[in-house]
Amino acid sequence: MNAPLKSLAIFLLELRGFLKMLMLAIVGTTAALFFVSGRLLAGLQGHLGEKLYFFSVAAPFLSHVNLAFFGALYLLMPLCMFVLWKALGKPFGVVGKKLTWFVVATCVLFYGGTIFCAFITLPFGIGFLLGFQSEALRAVISVDRFVTFVTLFLFGFGVIFELPVFMVFTAQVGIITRKTFEKNRRYAVLAIAILAAVLTPTPDVFNMALMGLPLYLLYESGILLIRLMGLGEQQAELAPPDA
Repeated sequence: MNAPLKSLAIFLLELRGFLKMLMLAIVGTTAALFFVSGRLLAGLQGHLGEKLYFFSVAAPFLSHVNLAFFGALYLLMPLCMFVLWKALGKPFGVVGKKLTWFVVATCVLFYGGTIFCAFITLPFGIGFLLGFQSEALRAVISVDRFVTFVTLFLFGFGVIFELPVFMVFTAQVGIITRKTFEKNRRYAVLAIAILAAVLTPTPDVFNMALMGLPLYLLYESGILLIRLMGLGEQQAELAPPDA
Protein backbone atom coordinates (compact mmCIF):
# COMPACT_ATOMS: atom_id res chain seq x y z
CA MET A 1 0.00 0.00 0.00
CA ASN A 2 1.48 3.35 -1.05
CA ALA A 3 1.83 6.26 1.35
CA PRO A 4 -1.32 8.26 0.38
CA LEU A 5 -3.58 5.22 0.61
CA LYS A 6 -2.00 4.20 3.91
CA SER A 7 -2.53 7.68 5.34
CA LEU A 8 -6.16 7.64 4.17
CA ALA A 9 -6.73 4.23 5.76
CA ILE A 10 -5.27 5.41 9.08
CA PHE A 11 -7.42 8.55 8.95
CA LEU A 12 -10.64 6.59 8.30
CA LEU A 13 -9.90 4.02 10.99
CA GLU A 14 -9.15 6.72 13.55
CA LEU A 15 -12.26 8.66 12.55
CA ARG A 16 -14.49 5.60 12.80
CA GLY A 17 -13.48 5.10 16.41
CA PHE A 18 -14.94 8.45 17.41
CA LEU A 19 -18.02 8.59 15.16
CA LYS A 20 -20.38 6.75 17.51
CA MET A 21 -19.52 9.04 20.42
CA LEU A 22 -19.85 12.11 18.23
CA MET A 23 -23.20 11.05 16.80
CA LEU A 24 -24.63 10.35 20.26
CA ALA A 25 -23.47 13.76 21.46
CA ILE A 26 -25.06 15.49 18.45
CA VAL A 27 -28.36 13.64 18.83
CA GLY A 28 -28.55 14.33 22.57
CA THR A 29 -27.69 18.01 22.20
CA THR A 30 -30.17 18.40 19.33
CA ALA A 31 -32.94 16.93 21.49
CA ALA A 32 -32.09 19.29 24.35
CA LEU A 33 -31.94 22.38 22.10
CA PHE A 34 -35.26 21.53 20.47
CA PHE A 35 -37.02 22.75 23.60
CA VAL A 36 -35.41 26.18 23.31
CA SER A 37 -35.46 26.36 19.50
CA GLY A 38 -38.28 28.90 19.64
CA ARG A 39 -36.01 31.37 21.42
CA LEU A 40 -33.21 30.63 18.97
CA LEU A 41 -35.53 31.33 16.05
CA ALA A 42 -36.69 34.58 17.61
CA GLY A 43 -33.08 35.66 18.03
CA LEU A 44 -32.27 34.92 14.39
CA GLN A 45 -35.42 36.62 13.21
CA GLY A 46 -34.15 39.82 14.79
CA HIS A 47 -31.80 40.16 11.83
CA LEU A 48 -34.71 39.98 9.41
CA GLY A 49 -37.22 42.53 10.64
CA GLU A 50 -39.97 40.71 8.77
CA LYS A 51 -42.67 38.21 9.70
CA LEU A 52 -42.12 34.54 8.86
CA TYR A 53 -44.72 32.29 7.29
CA PHE A 54 -45.09 28.60 6.60
CA PHE A 55 -46.68 26.87 3.62
CA SER A 56 -46.94 23.28 4.83
CA VAL A 57 -48.18 21.68 8.03
CA ALA A 58 -44.79 20.19 8.94
CA ALA A 59 -42.71 23.28 8.11
CA PRO A 60 -42.65 24.83 11.62
CA PHE A 61 -41.73 21.54 13.31
CA LEU A 62 -39.02 20.71 10.76
CA SER A 63 -37.62 24.23 11.02
CA HIS A 64 -37.26 23.88 14.78
CA VAL A 65 -35.57 20.48 14.35
CA ASN A 66 -33.22 21.92 11.74
CA LEU A 67 -32.36 24.87 13.97
CA ALA A 68 -31.76 22.60 16.98
CA PHE A 69 -29.48 20.38 14.88
CA PHE A 70 -27.34 23.26 13.67
CA GLY A 71 -27.30 24.66 17.19
CA ALA A 72 -25.95 21.32 18.42
CA LEU A 73 -23.23 21.34 15.79
CA TYR A 74 -22.35 24.89 16.78
CA LEU A 75 -22.01 24.06 20.47
CA LEU A 76 -20.15 20.81 19.81
CA MET A 77 -17.72 22.29 17.29
CA PRO A 78 -14.74 21.91 19.70
CA LEU A 79 -15.54 18.20 19.97
CA CYS A 80 -15.98 17.92 16.21
CA MET A 81 -12.65 19.64 15.62
CA PHE A 82 -10.91 17.40 18.15
CA VAL A 83 -12.24 14.30 16.39
CA LEU A 84 -11.27 15.65 12.97
CA TRP A 85 -7.74 16.69 13.94
CA LYS A 86 -7.18 13.55 16.00
CA ALA A 87 -7.93 11.47 12.91
CA LEU A 88 -6.27 13.82 10.43
CA GLY A 89 -3.10 14.23 12.48
CA LYS A 90 -2.58 10.53 13.20
CA PRO A 91 -1.04 9.61 9.80
CA PHE A 92 1.29 12.64 9.91
CA GLY A 93 2.37 12.43 13.55
CA VAL A 94 0.56 15.62 14.58
CA VAL A 95 0.07 14.98 18.30
CA GLY A 96 0.46 16.71 21.66
CA LYS A 97 0.84 20.48 21.59
CA LYS A 98 0.62 20.63 17.79
CA LEU A 99 -2.72 18.82 17.87
CA THR A 100 -3.98 21.16 20.59
CA TRP A 101 -2.88 24.19 18.54
CA PHE A 102 -4.80 23.04 15.47
CA VAL A 103 -7.94 22.26 17.49
CA VAL A 104 -7.92 25.60 19.32
CA ALA A 105 -7.06 27.61 16.20
CA THR A 106 -9.82 26.08 14.08
CA CYS A 107 -12.40 26.57 16.84
CA VAL A 108 -11.41 30.20 17.37
CA LEU A 109 -11.54 30.92 13.64
CA PHE A 110 -14.84 29.06 13.21
CA TYR A 111 -16.57 31.01 15.97
CA GLY A 112 -14.92 34.21 14.76
CA GLY A 113 -16.30 33.58 11.27
CA THR A 114 -19.82 32.98 12.53
CA ILE A 115 -19.71 36.09 14.72
CA PHE A 116 -18.42 38.16 11.80
CA CYS A 117 -21.24 36.82 9.66
CA ALA A 118 -23.95 37.27 12.29
CA PHE A 119 -23.15 40.89 13.14
CA ILE A 120 -21.70 42.25 9.88
CA THR A 121 -22.31 40.19 6.76
CA LEU A 122 -25.74 38.74 7.51
CA PRO A 123 -27.53 41.99 8.49
CA PHE A 124 -25.94 43.80 5.55
CA GLY A 125 -26.81 41.00 3.12
CA ILE A 126 -30.41 40.65 4.32
CA GLY A 127 -30.88 44.41 4.30
CA PHE A 128 -29.57 44.63 0.74
CA LEU A 129 -31.75 41.81 -0.57
CA LEU A 130 -34.90 43.07 1.16
CA GLY A 131 -34.20 46.60 -0.07
CA PHE A 132 -35.71 45.67 -3.44
CA GLN A 133 -39.21 45.26 -2.03
CA SER A 134 -41.75 48.02 -2.48
CA GLU A 135 -45.41 48.76 -1.80
CA ALA A 136 -46.32 46.63 -4.81
CA LEU A 137 -43.74 43.93 -4.07
CA ARG A 138 -43.67 42.69 -0.49
CA ALA A 139 -41.55 39.87 0.92
CA VAL A 140 -43.27 36.68 2.08
CA ILE A 141 -40.54 34.59 3.68
CA SER A 142 -41.09 30.99 4.70
CA VAL A 143 -39.68 29.91 8.05
CA ASP A 144 -37.97 26.81 6.66
CA ARG A 145 -36.12 28.71 3.94
CA PHE A 146 -35.14 31.44 6.38
CA VAL A 147 -33.66 28.92 8.83
CA THR A 148 -31.79 27.18 5.99
CA PHE A 149 -30.48 30.49 4.64
CA VAL A 150 -29.22 31.75 8.00
CA THR A 151 -27.70 28.50 9.28
CA LEU A 152 -25.90 27.69 6.02
CA PHE A 153 -24.63 31.26 5.77
CA LEU A 154 -23.33 31.20 9.35
CA PHE A 155 -21.70 27.79 9.03
CA GLY A 156 -20.33 28.66 5.61
CA PHE A 157 -18.47 31.62 7.07
CA GLY A 158 -17.33 29.55 10.03
CA VAL A 159 -15.86 26.92 7.71
CA ILE A 160 -14.10 29.32 5.33
CA PHE A 161 -12.52 31.21 8.23
CA GLU A 162 -10.63 28.00 9.07
CA LEU A 163 -8.79 28.08 5.73
CA PRO A 164 -5.47 29.53 7.06
CA VAL A 165 -5.15 26.72 9.61
CA PHE A 166 -5.60 24.00 7.01
CA MET A 167 -3.09 25.78 4.76
CA VAL A 168 -0.59 25.76 7.62
CA PHE A 169 -1.28 22.06 8.18
CA THR A 170 -0.62 21.14 4.54
CA ALA A 171 2.60 23.16 4.58
CA GLN A 172 3.75 21.66 7.87
CA VAL A 173 3.28 18.04 6.78
CA GLY A 174 4.77 18.75 3.36
CA ILE A 175 1.67 18.24 1.21
CA ILE A 176 1.60 21.74 -0.28
CA THR A 177 4.41 24.28 0.04
CA ARG A 178 4.10 28.02 0.48
CA LYS A 179 5.50 28.63 -3.01
CA THR A 180 2.77 26.41 -4.45
CA PHE A 181 0.11 28.54 -2.77
CA GLU A 182 1.79 31.69 -4.09
CA LYS A 183 2.15 30.43 -7.67
CA ASN A 184 -1.44 29.23 -7.94
CA ARG A 185 -3.30 32.36 -6.87
CA ARG A 186 -5.25 32.47 -10.13
CA TYR A 187 -6.53 28.94 -9.59
CA ALA A 188 -7.29 29.80 -5.99
CA VAL A 189 -9.50 32.67 -7.15
CA LEU A 190 -11.41 30.28 -9.42
CA ALA A 191 -11.77 27.71 -6.63
CA ILE A 192 -12.93 30.44 -4.22
CA ALA A 193 -15.60 31.57 -6.69
CA ILE A 194 -16.87 28.00 -7.07
CA LEU A 195 -16.79 27.40 -3.31
CA ALA A 196 -18.65 30.64 -2.63
CA ALA A 197 -21.30 29.64 -5.17
CA VAL A 198 -21.73 26.25 -3.48
CA LEU A 199 -21.75 27.45 0.13
CA THR A 200 -24.02 30.46 -0.26
CA PRO A 201 -27.70 29.53 0.02
CA THR A 202 -28.68 31.85 -2.84
CA PRO A 203 -27.02 32.01 -6.27
CA ASP A 204 -26.84 35.79 -6.58
CA VAL A 205 -23.49 37.49 -7.18
CA PHE A 206 -23.87 39.75 -4.16
CA ASN A 207 -23.95 36.92 -1.62
CA MET A 208 -21.13 35.15 -3.45
CA ALA A 209 -19.02 38.30 -3.14
CA LEU A 210 -19.81 38.58 0.57
CA MET A 211 -18.24 35.16 1.05
CA GLY A 212 -15.66 35.15 -1.76
CA LEU A 213 -13.82 38.34 -0.79
CA PRO A 214 -13.17 37.33 2.85
CA LEU A 215 -12.15 33.87 1.63
CA TYR A 216 -9.50 35.32 -0.67
CA LEU A 217 -8.20 37.54 2.15
CA LEU A 218 -7.99 34.43 4.34
CA TYR A 219 -6.06 32.66 1.58
CA GLU A 220 -3.52 35.46 1.54
CA SER A 221 -3.34 35.46 5.35
CA GLY A 222 -2.63 31.73 5.23
CA ILE A 223 0.34 32.35 2.95
CA LEU A 224 1.56 35.09 5.27
CA LEU A 225 1.16 32.84 8.31
CA ILE A 226 3.15 30.06 6.65
CA ARG A 227 5.90 32.57 5.86
CA LEU A 228 5.98 33.92 9.43
CA MET A 229 6.17 30.39 10.84
CA GLY A 230 9.09 29.65 8.54
CA LEU A 231 7.55 26.50 7.09
CA GLY A 232 8.46 27.31 3.52
CA GLU A 233 12.05 28.12 4.46
CA GLN A 234 12.44 24.85 6.35
CA GLN A 235 11.18 22.91 3.35
CA ALA A 236 13.54 24.78 1.05
CA GLU A 237 16.52 23.85 3.23
CA LEU A 238 15.51 20.17 3.18
CA ALA A 239 15.02 20.10 -0.58
CA PRO A 240 17.96 18.78 -2.69
CA PRO A 241 19.91 21.36 -4.68
CA ASP A 242 19.19 21.72 -8.38
CA ALA A 243 21.50 19.82 -10.70
